[in-house]
Amino acid sequence: MADLAHLAHNLLTSGPHKLEPTDRRIRIFFNGTYIVDTLAARHVWEHPYFPQYYVPKSEVKGGALSIGDVVAETPKDQRGLARVGNLKVGGKDTDRVLLFEGEGKLGGLVRFEFGAMDAWYEEDMEIFVHPKDPYKRIDILPSQRPVKVEVDGKVIAESISSMHLHETGLPTRFYLPKTSVNWEYLTPSYTISKCPYKGEANYYNVQVNNKTHRDLVWWYKTPTSESLAIAGLVCFYNEKVDTTLDGKRLERPKSKFA
Repeated sequence: MADLAHLAHNLLTSGPHKLEPTDRRIRIFFNGTYIVDTLAARHVWEHPYFPQYYVPKSEVKGGALSIGDVVAETPKDQRGLARVGNLKVGGKDTDRVLLFEGEGKLGGLVRFEFGAMDAWYEEDMEIFVHPKDPYKRIDILPSQRPVKVEVDGKVIAESISSMHLHETGLPTRFYLPKTSVNWEYLTPSYTISKCPYKGEANYYNVQVNNKTHRDLVWWYKTPTSESLAIAGLVCFYNEKVDTTLDGKRLERPKSKFA
């Protein structure tokens, strides 16, 4: 609960990074019931990286939401306050809910924690992990420029064809056929990650010169529809490997994954 109080305090004192309305139909599913079905949701950027959906309190199913204690407020100028809420449907409940009151930007809105709900829908499409950023896009382009990947001087993969994935705000990723990999250097990893744009990824470690580079390689067995072109292909963190593209050694990009 302390994390919600901290978030509410930051939002009330500094404001959200950005807030915009959306005309998408947003539905929230919890314990067999749509507790929200609205055309009045807001994209709220709590930080610069991606938004969450906040919905008007008036759009929440009657009787499902109870209001709890104040966890943050701005008493000097009365811009607003935040309370915790409890969502209960049948025998299932969660307190991962914030309700905002007052005259501030978030007044009258409710934040349901994405992972605490059973499912979220934009129109008729289920979404995963978090809402997609409307200012972010993915382009996947086939290329016949040769790609070579090395770790500590060893060639881990080399291919004359690849798929180049361009994702807003991230380095270009080079997805290669599994047949281009020197599998003697790879070992399975139990790590799984989820991306709202690409789906669920599985990982491999790279072991070279008695050193293990964990989760350096990933692949999507069944990616989302927008990323089907990379199904079954492997990709390397080019922040952590040496990549040669069309005969030219690329600089390692700087990103949050470096």
